[in-house]
Amino acid sequence: VVEVDMSRVATRRAELKEPMKRRGVPLTYLAFVARATVETLQEFPIVNASIDGDEIVYHDDVNLGIAVALDPEGLIVPVIGKAQRLSLEGLAAAIADVATRARSKQLQPDEVHGGTFTITNPGQFGAVIATPIINQPQVAILDLEAIVKRPVVISENGSDAIAIRPMTYLCMSWDHRALDGAVAARFLAQIKETLEGWEER
Repeated sequence: VVEVDMSRVATRRAELKEPMKRRGVPLTYLAFVARATVETLQEFPIVNASIDGDEIVYHDDVNLGIAVALDPEGLIVPVIGKAQRLSLEGLAAAIADVATRARSKQLQPDEVHGGTFTITNPGQFGAVIATPIINQPQVAILDLEAIVKRPVVISENGSDAIAIRPMTYLCMSWDHRALDGAVAARFLAQIKETLEGWEER
């Protein structure tokens, strides 16, 4: 689990939300996390992998699974193929599309297979910390929790102060047969760094 200050993401989302909405694309925090995750997966190929028997299979493409709740019927994980080719807006559009079609039972069978990494988002329902279960044969899963304004200690110019910031937790589970805790921690730390230092991508 890592704690992430989403201030820069929130600022960028506020700037882009209305222009994207006019183009028919809802811009959620999940899209930012997905974009940061896809970038980081390309730097950590062991996390964008699956286990086939006794073999670890590395994937060239990031086929991103997005867990979608189907009230009251559980959940389904549609896959956004070759997500590394998509911009932030492209990912936001793809996430909205697969979620809408999942809930209206319009997904095609091949859209729920072939994922290489999954993100789940219980934070949309108010969850603040959870332990996600790996979508096997993938080797890891990332969990986005609720973004909540909290008082935090910040350091500026050598002094500490208390500020109100939009904070969240990113939680990750992984298969120890493929990677160890040090790799998982570095992977999470890189996503955190990308989100906290968000620049236009």
